[in-house]
Amino acid sequence: MAVASDEAHKICTHCERDIPAANIDLHYAHCIRNLAKCEVCGDMVPKKHAEEHYADNHAPVSCSLCSETMERDTLAIHKGEICPNRLVNCEFCEFPSYAVDLADHLKDCRNRTDYCSQCQTYVIRKERYNHEASCNVVSDNTVGPSRDVREAERGQGPQRRRQPNEFSRRGLVFTVALTGIAVLLGSLFFQKKTEGSQVN
Repeated sequence: MAVASDEAHKICTHCERDIPAANIDLHYAHCIRNLAKCEVCGDMVPKKHAEEHYADNHAPVSCSLCSETMERDTLAIHKGEICPNRLVNCEFCEFPSYAVDLADHLKDCRNRTDYCSQCQTYVIRKERYNHEASCNVVSDNTVGPSRDVREAERGQGPQRRRQPNEFSRRGLVFTVALTGIAVLLGSLFFQKKTEGSQVN
């Protein structure tokens, strides 16, 4: 029933707690009747809530992304780090894709080019970090006349490619101007037409 630990306290053989010796018989009778030890985690839980405890803490659950069955304790780690259907962002373009498809996406994405505004050239994405480090060093070290020389050399060389944003800005301005003219002409035409119909 109970094992003696010292003269003042005894260990309950059911819950393995240290109980005052004077209360051990009463405690043991209550403990054995009302508490059960969880076979999975070893916690003492009320017998009437034992099934609920198992269902809430230890019952196998399915991942909502991939339907794989696992213990509830590992579900959060699975969804965050292991699940093939979790969304992850591409390190180059920040586009979210499924983890299982990321390798295929990276094959194409890492070989595309981005425009470097520092040196006004296009750089392959997989070399972006090395380029940024060297490009910043070059631009920090060039001051005064040497920067002017670089600009002059750039002007003599082949014309640099325009940034994609320059085309879209020009196109937007052109569209807005064209729309404004069309609205103005339309309103003048409509005004003339209504004046002509009032005279008749």
